[in-house]
Amino acid sequence: MKLARTKSDKMLGGVCGGMGEYFKVDSVVIRLIFVAVTILGGAGVLAYIVL
Repeated sequence: MKLARTKSDKMLGGVCGGMGEYFKVDSVVIRLIFVAVTILGGAGVLAYIVL
């Protein structure tokens, strides 16, 4: 299985949806992790852009 952005489960760019499909986790969990990392240290935005 390949890590890729999703076309069906996307809000901004499909990054969290694609990661959710890859790791077999709900995309909402991935989105919450990105929000938490952004609030706690600010690296979530940079990681999202890189992905």
